[in-house]
Amino acid sequence: MINYLQSENLKYKRTFSRKIIVMAPLFFILYALLTMANMGTENNYFIIMVFNWWPLIFMPIGSALLCSLSDAKERKAGNYRGLRSHNVRSIRLWLSKNAIIAFYMFLSSIILMAVVFLYSFLKSGNMASVLKICEASMVIWITSVGLIPIYLFLATWLGMVASIGCALIGLAAGAMMAPEPSWILMPWSWPLRLMCPIAHVHPSGVPLQNGDILMNPSVILICIIVSIVFLIITFLLTSIWFSKREVR
Repeated sequence: MINYLQSENLKYKRTFSRKIIVMAPLFFILYALLTMANMGTENNYFIIMVFNWWPLIFMPIGSALLCSLSDAKERKAGNYRGLRSHNVRSIRLWLSKNAIIAFYMFLSSIILMAVVFLYSFLKSGNMASVLKICEASMVIWITSVGLIPIYLFLATWLGMVASIGCALIGLAAGAMMAPEPSWILMPWSWPLRLMCPIAHVHPSGVPLQNGDILMNPSVILICIIVSIVFLIITFLLTSIWFSKREVR
């Protein structure tokens, strides 16, 4: 399995995909700083803005874009036709593709966390907020990785438009459903909903007041468990499809 992961990772060498994982967090942080400067808001609004826009836009769109770029590279290399003449296990190949994309999203989250941590610490020196930053970053990542197999499946089956289109539709639907009682039924709403008790930000981007019903922290563990189960299910279903597709 290590060889599969190393081989998949090499495909990203000197590609735009690796640039995305650095450029995206820096863009959102710069956007938050410029917005704060124009609005004259307090420093704590910086964290609220970052952890509202990050799960709302980058995690769905960024994941779909990485999946689409991964598939585009395979199409240029022969669209998996060469694998038929080699002893390559389809499920391991599919697992490695999903794992590398998830790893890149994790690295991007670490970069975001590090820069937000630095800014927050220099401004306030508050270690409690630093712990919240770490928690928010990791929770967003965990509750978003289950969508990677779906994006990769759509990109492989129908192409980039389908993958990114799904992300855009999910983005809009997730933002609408996140504050609703049925939010758990919409995977795109999970990271947004969990930012309510963690970052104290409403899915619409408005800071939440103490006592708001959305601030209930009991949903965090439940959603993380559901996200892990969802990841397992989406990976298994898409890997079965990919395996059958290979033997056609």
